[in-house]
Amino acid sequence: MFSKLFVASVFVPSPPVTPPTSNQCCASVVSSTSAAASAVAALVGLDLTGLDVPVGLSCSPITVVGNNCGGTTVTCDSPNAEWGNVIAINCLPITL
Repeated sequence: MFSKLFVASVFVPSPPVTPPTSNQCCASVVSSTSAAASAVAALVGLDLTGLDVPVGLSCSPITVVGNNCGGTTVTCDSPNAEWGNVIAINCLPITL
């Protein structure tokens, strides 16, 4: 008897990098090539391979005027809802 082995691979494309338009308050901002960014991205199913952009970790939208952010204020690509506010891509520092 022969047994068959099927291997399935799942390809999760890298998120597209677009001009940042979403003001965010992030606990930290790290390089997309860092171990921390890779670990968080893996938790939400993102593949950051080939990207070299700043990544915000533990981010939440800034929705009111004024800066009561206890972390780093940045503008990022709009994070996808399924990322659960744990990561944002292409984050650039801003002053509010």
